[in-house]
Amino acid sequence: MAKRVKICGITSISDALDVANAGADAIGLVFYPKSTRFVTAEKAAEICSALPPFITTVGLFLNAEASEVQETLSKVSLDLLQFHGHETPEFCRSFGKPYIKALGTDGLQDFATNADQYHDALGILIDSHVLGKAGGTGQTFDWKLLPKNYSKPIILAGGLNPDNVAEAIRETSVYALDLSSGVESSPGIKSKAKIDALMREVKHDKS
Repeated sequence: MAKRVKICGITSISDALDVANAGADAIGLVFYPKSTRFVTAEKAAEICSALPPFITTVGLFLNAEASEVQETLSKVSLDLLQFHGHETPEFCRSFGKPYIKALGTDGLQDFATNADQYHDALGILIDSHVLGKAGGTGQTFDWKLLPKNYSKPIILAGGLNPDNVAEAIRETSVYALDLSSGVESSPGIKSKAKIDALMREVKHDKS
């Protein structure tokens, strides 16, 4: 069956509308200043206010101070938080918002031990991200390493693009797919053609 899709690293209203119009379920806004896809809270607020209904807005943070997250939340209407660093479960839940926790592939050997700490997370995102980067590296990993039958939804990220997304759907049982660099013309700039091609692959997959 077709999976849910989030396009992350949105930096402009036009890209956000392209994602929404193509039929994706969510956009991701990166609040990690060292990322090439970083957006200010003010810009993110403009993007969110331009979206049509039923598009989930996700804010990505990496080892941010609690005050930084709170300040962002005071300016941006986010539906969901996504934590990509070494945040503790207590930190993740302290903002009174639903959240998902990203884990790198280096933690898959002890996946349940790591993931179970975040018992109130809505889902666990598994990314091939390089340590200290907020995803978007374009690197894949062996999908056979993904945990099977975990109690929470699994979100797959890392190196996905229009050419391999149908294979990812067929070969995994993940709940959702998270893309960034795979639908870009340059870092932080999305390609409408690639977004449309991706969503055609997702919608037409018959698995």
